[in-house]
Amino acid sequence: MGAAGRVGQVLVLVGLLALHHSSGFWIVNVVFPPNAKSRLPSNSTPPLVIVPGNLGNRLEAKINKPALVSWMCYKKTEHWFPLWIDLNMFMPIGIDCWIDNIRLVYNRTSRRSSNSPGVRVRVPGFGQTYPIEFLDSNKLAGYFYTMVQHLVNVGYTRNETVRGAPYDWRLAPNDNEEYFTKLQDLVEEMYEQYQKPVYLLGHSMGCHYVLYFLNHQPQAWKDKYIRGFISLAAPWGGAVKPLRVMVSGDNDGIPLISTIKIREEQRMAATNPWMLPSEIIWPKDHVFISTPTFNYTNQDYKRLFTDINFEDGWHIWEDTKNLTGDLHPPGVEVWCMYGVGLPTPVTYIYDEEFPDVDPVDFVYADGDDTVDSFSMSLCKHWKGKQEKPVHVTEYRGLAHLDIVFSEQVLTQVQHILEGQSDTPREIDVRFKGE
Repeated sequence: MGAAGRVGQVLVLVGLLALHHSSGFWIVNVVFPPNAKSRLPSNSTPPLVIVPGNLGNRLEAKINKPALVSWMCYKKTEHWFPLWIDLNMFMPIGIDCWIDNIRLVYNRTSRRSSNSPGVRVRVPGFGQTYPIEFLDSNKLAGYFYTMVQHLVNVGYTRNETVRGAPYDWRLAPNDNEEYFTKLQDLVEEMYEQYQKPVYLLGHSMGCHYVLYFLNHQPQAWKDKYIRGFISLAAPWGGAVKPLRVMVSGDNDGIPLISTIKIREEQRMAATNPWMLPSEIIWPKDHVFISTPTFNYTNQDYKRLFTDINFEDGWHIWEDTKNLTGDLHPPGVEVWCMYGVGLPTPVTYIYDEEFPDVDPVDFVYADGDDTVDSFSMSLCKHWKGKQEKPVHVTEYRGLAHLDIVFSEQVLTQVQHILEGQSDTPREIDVRFKGE
């Protein structure tokens, strides 16, 4: 590909990564992921499995569709092709085709979500790092590359001592049973190979996947196979941003993409309702969506889904709200790290055109610009509720996705893996001495 074509793809990517609610990607880091600094190799490399966040690994599809939403869409493919991310499919003229390929269909009778008719979706590279290091084959959209390279620099080996556990992030855990069997097998395989218990590291929604996995394992299994759980920017009490996504869509200010159009895709991921602010943990009188006629709290989700004409969302939330909603302690040593000190919306205010219009105002609280600190700090409640220690570090000034690029975080993760369990309570990244 020529330089002009590559630049064009970068420009497209900059717009596309802003389309999804959980993509609080700092564009510079994503398109140009920082190189990890050279480190002295360590002789101690306990095995590590990384579970990415929402949108955090590649998906592939093969289609043989009974009908098309547009004459421009492919009806059948002989080979698997990139579904996430395929830059060519995200051009405005092809977005309807992509939405129809990636969407889920919810069945209220079986209470299960399935692929669009005629579409097969698979997760490539389970057990490998490439599908979480870069989200596209051109290596333009970097995610865990900087962290993995940092670990390689201190003695880790890709696909051996550090491995990725990608999953279909459209699905909540109740629709993803096979994934947890594969994850258990991967952990046991690494334990047997290296004769050391395994660390699990999750980012954002991936931390909920790890918690769900650990909550369904016997304590004896965890004591044998799991050394600890490193949690980065986890929305333990849910996140407010998915509410805006499902109500009115969110194009993060990209004018070429209609928020109503991208809302079609954003509503179809079962993980959006799953990640709503918990009705158990959040104050019952906190207004998340304010309109001229009604203020919606977490006690009003059914009315909200009805009013925005997305009643499937209510049923999906009913199916998923208790999967990790009680925040049962994981039963392993935990290092909980997250950003604070950045304005983060906790209420969206709409005018009379609700829900088919962007919010006209916001109420902010402290957080990492995507998830509020109240939600992320709930891991503190595990202290004293499990035998294993719980360590909490707040990074002042660190944004939601930047946590996987930050030199301070990478260094702390390295120290944890090297056996240095104690961690500082707060690190101010605004005045880093690098």
